[in-house]
Amino acid sequence: MNDIRISALEIAAIYTDRDALTALHDTAPVARELERLGYQRIWYSEHHHFAPVGTFPPAVVIAHAAAATSTIRLGSGGVLAPNHSPLSVAEEFGTLSALHPDRIDLGIGRGPGTLDEATARALRRGADPASDEDYRRDVAAILSFLAEQVAPNPLPAPWLLVSSPAGADLAGSLGLPIAFAHHIRPGNTLASVERYRSAFTPSRWCEKPQVTLSVHTVCAETEEVATWHAGPYDLFQDRVFKGVSGTLPFPAPSEAAAHLFTDEERQTLAAYKEQQAVGTPDIVVPRLRKLADETGAEELMLVTIVHDFHARLHSHKLVKENLASWAG
Repeated sequence: MNDIRISALEIAAIYTDRDALTALHDTAPVARELERLGYQRIWYSEHHHFAPVGTFPPAVVIAHAAAATSTIRLGSGGVLAPNHSPLSVAEEFGTLSALHPDRIDLGIGRGPGTLDEATARALRRGADPASDEDYRRDVAAILSFLAEQVAPNPLPAPWLLVSSPAGADLAGSLGLPIAFAHHIRPGNTLASVERYRSAFTPSRWCEKPQVTLSVHTVCAETEEVATWHAGPYDLFQDRVFKGVSGTLPFPAPSEAAAHLFTDEERQTLAAYKEQQAVGTPDIVVPRLRKLADETGAEELMLVTIVHDFHARLHSHKLVKENLASWAG
């Protein structure tokens, strides 16, 4: 556990008192600080017309962060295959990898990145929503174009973003490493990782199973401070449970703190947070350790959605330092 890799998933979080432009401008300084702390990689998510998250194409943000750093790996968490031509994806990430050798990851995802059907159709130029078979074909085509070296070597490292046993089975059959969305569907984690390992077939991309877990993580010196900073995400998650997560930006921390949950909402949220990592280092580190031990994950990708820029970086620092010093 002491040498487990730690990474971060970054989104362009939009709050009621802060727009997407600030989040975009934070990209480079966050990347530089996580590089200094020794994080393995940063991935950037793809969203469209989704009120809590800005629309920043991962490839563009990766290029910006790569120009501001020198060693940390950067990638997509993920590029959503239904929205793009497979050849274009291969060319874009092949070019990024040629410009920033051995630093670029191509995380491929299944969803449209929006809850708005009109936006999804616009992204697909009017086509119907992608089926599972469409997705499989798109992933295979991206890998094929990469293998044909549509851009100069070295190639980016392909990953598959997974949130279900079916996705894990596909990743295993293709011999790809997986990034499992534990922060989205924690109930699927163990079954999916087991399915992935049993289905895994070595490939040119990956010789043995490789698992990264994304975990909602907020760490501070006191539980009160951690709870304050996690508050906006708590309210967002409550909206996820109700199916209305895309309708409003993240609330400011003061708004979240003033929100009154019902007993049922608190219980549902508490059950979710028990499977994540929010609190002091004495709470966060054992939970991360337990997840890594239960799943055999080689890497944990922290999803730290915190309103205050410095508090977000401090959370990353506390996790990294305390994991490194954990004696078990």
